[in-house]
Amino acid sequence: MKREETTKFLSELAEKHINPYNDPRIYWAREVTFDYATTHAIRVDYMKFKPVNNTVSGIEKGDFYCYEVKSSVEDFRSKNGHNFIGDYNYYVMPHDVFIKIKTEIPYKVGVYCPCGNELKSVKKAVRSDRERPVSEMLLMMFRSAKRDMIRT
Repeated sequence: MKREETTKFLSELAEKHINPYNDPRIYWAREVTFDYATTHAIRVDYMKFKPVNNTVSGIEKGDFYCYEVKSSVEDFRSKNGHNFIGDYNYYVMPHDVFIKIKTEIPYKVGVYCPCGNELKSVKKAVRSDRERPVSEMLLMMFRSAKRDMIRT
């Protein structure tokens, strides 16, 4: 499979994993950009927000999940796409890539690999202390989700 096809396949599995039933109560977005129009802008491939509940404090205590798709060892070793700013952070990659680079994955970062037509966890993420406020994270997710709504 070519790199573009692998990336597309992994991205489709990530979207299915994040929101398997196309539920509008699942809050997520793709290609979420932070610090836009600066020299240090970053883009997270996929982000999901899981509030504790829909109260103010439940939203403030919610968790952000970040997913970075890596289709090859070269892709993993590139400088791009290691933007782990969530409470839980994951790579999504083919299992053969994971086997080759597993010692290079930071301790707190988890990994999902394809198993048939779904993703399976091969390394569990450890909670990180997020540095960005809920309001900024949600605003950037909203902006990216809105962009995708306009495209369709």
